[in-house]
Amino acid sequence: MKRILYFFILIYTFNSSLAQTSKVINGETVNVIDENNKRQGKWLIAARPKVDVGYAAGEIVEEGNYVNTRKEGFWKKYYPGGKLKSEIFYVGSRPKGAYTLYYENGQIEEQGNWERSKNTGEFKRYHPNGKIAQDFSFSETGQRTGKQTYYYENGNVRLEGTWQEGLEAGEMKEYYENGDIMSVKNFNSGVLDKASVEVYASKVAIKDPVKAVVDAGKDINASVEKEEKPNQGTFDGNGYKQLFNANKQIAKDGTFKRYRLMDGKQYVYDDNGLLKQIMIFKEGRYIGDGVIEE
Repeated sequence: MKRILYFFILIYTFNSSLAQTSKVINGETVNVIDENNKRQGKWLIAARPKVDVGYAAGEIVEEGNYVNTRKEGFWKKYYPGGKLKSEIFYVGSRPKGAYTLYYENGQIEEQGNWERSKNTGEFKRYHPNGKIAQDFSFSETGQRTGKQTYYYENGNVRLEGTWQEGLEAGEMKEYYENGDIMSVKNFNSGVLDKASVEVYASKVAIKDPVKAVVDAGKDINASVEKEEKPNQGTFDGNGYKQLFNANKQIAKDGTFKRYRLMDGKQYVYDDNGLLKQIMIFKEGRYIGDGVIEE
């Protein structure tokens, strides 16, 4: 059901002696601003015209609790139409603790814990079809530690291995999509033991994997946005470059042709500034997602 804020049920209350304002929606007092001009209690944030594109007038974009104008506890965000987009726990307006992100189809996209702008503890990412895509574990310092597993959309294991504080450690196995073993490698503190590498052919004939991936990729034009700039120097739209967004976060990293990312990575952030996707491009085509380390 759409979570629409209907203004015909909106009642404004004002206490002149305390200079407080609030709203009463369906019998519940929300959106309180106290005598010190601080937001308090439950808030329903409605769509802003020309800012929250795609939302109906008055539609709820997010809701949660404020304490002295700081977000506290779980906050929920919604897609246009009312489907849940995210649930993120806040302490002092900073994401901290458990969070869940959702695809617009209702399936869980990602679950984990956030601490000091880094993932900690158990982390799971899912394909849009609901099958698990990544099953990781992070240390208290935000480094991948312990068994790490990647999965294909069909549910088969793609890669499995062990990490210690962000570095590959021990045996790593990679599989073809049909489940056949592709390779076995050994690492020591992130360094590959080349003598240990064993590569196997699939029992099912496959075409050149790189060409197959590129051919299957989506023709998405990852052009440079106006606010994306290099940290130093100028950029003429061609060659290799790292570009950063207005928040000084890396936005694109790779080789460009006429301001279009041809080979490299595009970094996508959610409304809270959290990295939610690393899009990989090859020959100008989107071929899949990279691994979010932190």
